[in-house]
Amino acid sequence: MYAIIRAGGRQYRAEVGAQFDVERLPYQVNESFEINDVLMIVDGDNSTVGQPTVKGASVKATVVDQFRAPKIVVFKYRQRTKYRVKRGHRQYYTRLRIDEINV
Repeated sequence: MYAIIRAGGRQYRAEVGAQFDVERLPYQVNESFEINDVLMIVDGDNSTVGQPTVKGASVKATVVDQFRAPKIVVFKYRQRTKYRVKRGHRQYYTRLRIDEINV
């Protein structure tokens, strides 16, 4: 059994026990919460597609970690104009563990 959920602006396949990284969510480590944005639930041969979400369905998740991705260097350059800009970026992420899928 798995569910397609929307978290942090993207869609993810959530199975019980699975862990994945989403864009930063405002929860503390070891805090549990429910995701009500369930777009689809598949249980064996039966699948339920929401319009746009499945009514009454939720996914219970626990925050495992809050971390930042490795730095990405953004370098802009234009030749013969003495134009050089070097910037860096580190994205914040939240690692989630799926505990339960409720239909």
